[in-house]
Amino acid sequence: MAWCGAVARSLNVPAVDMGALRSRCGPYAAGLGFVSVAGTTLWRSPSSKSKPFASLTISSQACVKEAVQTDKAPAALGPYCQAIKSNNLLFMSGVLGLDPETGKFVSDGVEEQTEQVLKNMGEILKASGASYSSVVKTTIMLADLKDFKKVNEIYAKYFPAPAPARSTYQVAALPLDAKIEIECIAAL
Repeated sequence: MAWCGAVARSLNVPAVDMGALRSRCGPYAAGLGFVSVAGTTLWRSPSSKSKPFASLTISSQACVKEAVQTDKAPAALGPYCQAIKSNNLLFMSGVLGLDPETGKFVSDGVEEQTEQVLKNMGEILKASGASYSSVVKTTIMLADLKDFKKVNEIYAKYFPAPAPARSTYQVAALPLDAKIEIECIAAL
């Protein structure tokens, strides 16, 4: 990483201790610093009289992640969180159609489970400061893809236009023999 210091000196910016950055933020940190420096070099006009600008500042928020937990949605069934907030994004774990008070499915039917999944997701979104309109991507896992149309009718009531990007899969099995599980990513 000696070249990083040389590049920083040639751009008149302080060098970054990439080892310390990598130990704090993981292996992606080195790539991010390079992109910033390379992007500055590539976009600098040769006729420009001004000094090049390179941002090698490290935000204290760069690696922050915060667990989201609400009693208004079912607790996680294993060693994971209901959702994680990281910078300006929310990553929601798969949600089942469980009643948060009883821990049991609201019904054996896919329609009722879908409705409950989306209500549970709404509570987790609210606890994180987001809403259905904040959701940018969902992934739906179905025990039976033949339920696709039934799920779509209920799903459409919750997501305003433009609806989030989405993937839907039939899976071999879901936790607790659920009929449906949905996970999402939302912008905060």
